[in-house]
Amino acid sequence: MTTIILVRHGENDWVKKHRLAGWIEGIHLNENGRQQATAAAERLAPLPVKAIYSSPVLRCQETADFIATTLNLPVHLLETVGEVRYGEWEGKKIKKLAKKKEWFTVQFFPSRMKFPGGDSLRGVQMRGVEAIETLAQSHDDQDIIVVVSHADLIKLVLAYYLGVHIDLFQRIIVSPASVSVLHLSGNGMVRVGRINDDGPLQPPPKPTEHNKKNEKTEKSDNGETAVTDGNTHS
Repeated sequence: MTTIILVRHGENDWVKKHRLAGWIEGIHLNENGRQQATAAAERLAPLPVKAIYSSPVLRCQETADFIATTLNLPVHLLETVGEVRYGEWEGKKIKKLAKKKEWFTVQFFPSRMKFPGGDSLRGVQMRGVEAIETLAQSHDDQDIIVVVSHADLIKLVLAYYLGVHIDLFQRIIVSPASVSVLHLSGNGMVRVGRINDDGPLQPPPKPTEHNKKNEKTEKSDNGETAVTDGNTHS
């Protein structure tokens, strides 16, 4: 099954300012963010990664570049895994946004939220899932690929594959430079290997002839969950 490693970008100073950075240009990783990206790259180094994809937003590109340098791979920019387009909310302080009536919708009924002049969260979930499915279909079944993206998109994608309703996606935590892992099999089987993880990573086991013959049936946990050793934080 194709293994997709979802990496959130490292920290930037807008996080400390409590403002929605969105697609605003020129927002770089800060020093802590660069250290986080370096650590993520070191954790991914033992894996036979085939390709790296990134949101075109600068903080993701910079995070992906650390990983690409370590793995000696190019970075492919993919707009469909880009940040939520917050429209009129982009660049605004969270403290002010929290006073708006729509803030209640964002937190508790995100399935009904469309940012003024921007995306709906259900639309972002669907474009994220479509992007992941397209990548899985374009790679061999045993490939490992890295996708560097944003917290909300990663949480929305994880919620979809976990079978969690979008209105509950805010319960999932995705920290800066954390790793979440999906395993998508060609027969439709889905496994979520890690969420918001910062533990060591190991290559998945090579498929045995027995596993190949039984791909159309449920496998044991040991046979289906690659890249799962380590600490998981939710």
